[in-house]
Amino acid sequence: MLSLDPKDLPTGKLHSYLLGAIAPRPIAFASTIDKDGNPNLSPFSFFNVFGANPPMMIFSPARSVRGNKTKHTLDNVEETREVVINVVNYDMVQQMSLSSTMYPKGVNEFEKAGLTMLASDKVKPFRVAESPVQFECKVTDIIYTGTEGGAGNLIVCEVVKLHVNENVIAEDGSIDQHKIDLVARAGGSYYSRARDGFFEIPKPISTLGIGVDQIPEKIRNSTVLTGNNLGMLGNVEQLPNEEAVNNFGKEHPEYISLSIEKRHTFAQDYLQKNDVESAWKVLLIK
Repeated sequence: MLSLDPKDLPTGKLHSYLLGAIAPRPIAFASTIDKDGNPNLSPFSFFNVFGANPPMMIFSPARSVRGNKTKHTLDNVEETREVVINVVNYDMVQQMSLSSTMYPKGVNEFEKAGLTMLASDKVKPFRVAESPVQFECKVTDIIYTGTEGGAGNLIVCEVVKLHVNENVIAEDGSIDQHKIDLVARAGGSYYSRARDGFFEIPKPISTLGIGVDQIPEKIRNSTVLTGNNLGMLGNVEQLPNEEAVNNFGKEHPEYISLSIEKRHTFAQDYLQKNDVESAWKVLLIK
């Protein structure tokens, strides 16, 4: 294990470690306007949502690592206290990347990136028409974390209006994660297309799982089952009853005479198919 003290690392190297390890990160495609009415558009991956009542978001246009300059986005927000956060999907990812170019102040990144300015309802900055979801925000606070290159500037903002493209709405009224086709930022030049990597895990909050500590020791100490496997097994509310296990054994007599390792391997196969109940039955057959 490589153990490092941040104070011993050059800022650029530390920045690389942080962005490579904390990934993928959602992208705040931030539209602002200066006091003279000049629009600006730039993406930031130091970003997330932090509340729903009130709806709060935070993003950070950090000071540049090399030149220790502030971003135009920060300057504009300080002047107007307004911003539109547009989400980025795969259809616009190249244009978003182009807009991150360090153009001189006053240059309109909407025009440079070929994106459409759409008037907002409650704030002055424009929305990105191509973005599937746009959040009009009022800035409630700016937290400055330092004055050296790489220091963050946390812009805390409250959503005062949101706009959602009907094309990304699912039948139940929620946002369809496949239709919205979001992208996220990783380290270096890497991005992640979210819908290509989706998988489902039942939320523990919806059930009271027995926990890994309640799994029989011979299963818990398996040389085959992984930590993720044990997590799935521990997320059940109760084990299959004896009758269900016996019936399963009658249907699959081939499992009964197997070694512990072989039985654990078959259980792992069921877990990979999200069939946790069958996995438990394999493990509990006597």
